[in-house]
Amino acid sequence: MTPRPGALLVVGDVVTDVLALHEGPLAAHTDTAARIAVRPGGAGANVAAWAAHRGAPARLLARVGADSADWHRAQLRAAGVDPRLVVDGRAPTAVVICLVDGRAERTLVTDGGASVRLGPGDWDPELLADAGRVHLSGYLFFSEPGRRLAALVAAGAAVAGTPVSVDPASTGFLERLGVAAFRSAVAGAALLLPNEAEARLLTGRDDPAAAAEELSAAHGTAVVKLGGRGALVAQDGKLLARVPAVPAEAVDSTGAGDAFTGGFLAAALAGADPVAAALAGCAAGAEAVRSVGARPPSAGAA
Repeated sequence: MTPRPGALLVVGDVVTDVLALHEGPLAAHTDTAARIAVRPGGAGANVAAWAAHRGAPARLLARVGADSADWHRAQLRAAGVDPRLVVDGRAPTAVVICLVDGRAERTLVTDGGASVRLGPGDWDPELLADAGRVHLSGYLFFSEPGRRLAALVAAGAAVAGTPVSVDPASTGFLERLGVAAFRSAVAGAALLLPNEAEARLLTGRDDPAAAAEELSAAHGTAVVKLGGRGALVAQDGKLLARVPAVPAEAVDSTGAGDAFTGGFLAAALAGADPVAAALAGCAAGAEAVRSVGARPPSAGAA
């Protein structure tokens, strides 16, 4: 693959994550002991931060509330990301409560806040001027303004010949929107990066390898993230490789999929083929689960 000059442009979300790490099951109607931390997050922001951590020039278009815009801007800059944040004077920054159990698995409770108001009016075509790749967070597609923005960005990228990738992001929101509507909205993406549950939902196939092949037939390339089992890489309807995971002692799985995507895209921007990029993604995912929070551990925190 010939390296594409330029930066990774991510269009997506910025979130304030409230992480609660609890060992046992949640106790109804009383207290459950936990370690609680506030961290910067958001699928789009996390992807940009991990791509920068892996050496790619990265910029992010997102919408935040005036309540925490300065903090999020500073956190993104500390992570090496060029933040193009639209400050919303009406809605606060999105907040996600991440409940992380003793196995490092997370359950998310989401308030979309300003992020669901990101739309075509926030777009500047100049953001594409030196972009080598464009990545659209799946959360864009779960609001009407976000879908219109995604279509606008994808159309501009197509004219510029810039490849577009999408991470589907959430089975819960996918089910609410509808699989057919989502697949129609992302039809122009050259790369899809779902996790196993998302790939099964999008295709109706139980076998993740078959799901990867189906999605790659539609998009060109599909990479199905399998967590601790690595990833599947498929291209033009055929499975290319089963990429092994990098062993890691998991503390918190929040943002691990975003880390994989950021690592993958940074490697692809530098010229790696999809299998080599998936290996880089697995390495980033393993690094992510070793610490609390969804961003690279060197990128700062609350």
